[in-house]
Amino acid sequence: MCSRTNPRSSRTGRPRSPEADTAILEATRAALVELGWSKLTMGDVAGRAGVAKTTLYRRWANKNELVVDAVAVLFDELELPDLGSLQADIEHVVLQFAALLERPETKTALMAVVAESTRDAPLRERIRASIVDRQKRLVLTGRRRAQERGELPADRDPDAVDATDDLIFDVIAGAVVHRALVSAEPVDEAWVARLSALLVGGLGAVAALG
Repeated sequence: MCSRTNPRSSRTGRPRSPEADTAILEATRAALVELGWSKLTMGDVAGRAGVAKTTLYRRWANKNELVVDAVAVLFDELELPDLGSLQADIEHVVLQFAALLERPETKTALMAVVAESTRDAPLRERIRASIVDRQKRLVLTGRRRAQERGELPADRDPDAVDATDDLIFDVIAGAVVHRALVSAEPVDEAWVARLSALLVGGLGAVAALG
């Protein structure tokens, strides 16, 4: 289970208010759903959240940073309970992920920042740091538990381990996002079971490669 973190900022000044941060991020997601990326402004978010626009700029330099953090806290809701097997753990988190993507605020915000990041390298890096790298904790936890159960062998090559973790994350995130948001097909229990079985089998093959 993750601990909730407030949006990060290098700015100094008066202490941050968790309540104000929550209101701002909720207002950002609501504005994205209603207005879309191009019409979203810091002023609109400030008005919806009931704070001064200067309050936003003390926390976020621009709307790119704000929207990424508004998306990131949603993904921080994902959890990986220990269900007794690697496949069961994977199925659970994939179904959570799919349910999260069904929410209009998640779908709209994620698609917006991904599209914008194709022409904005700093935004791409913020997405990696705030969403991708933070959610790789689920992969690390799942693989460690599988090793403790004897489902996967112990780590031997740290570089290979890092590459495998990246691959697991890419396969799960890519498959679910593509099916849910691009193909618009259901991410149901049957599909998730097939994906999980494929992934578990693939992990065994990767482990055999050393």
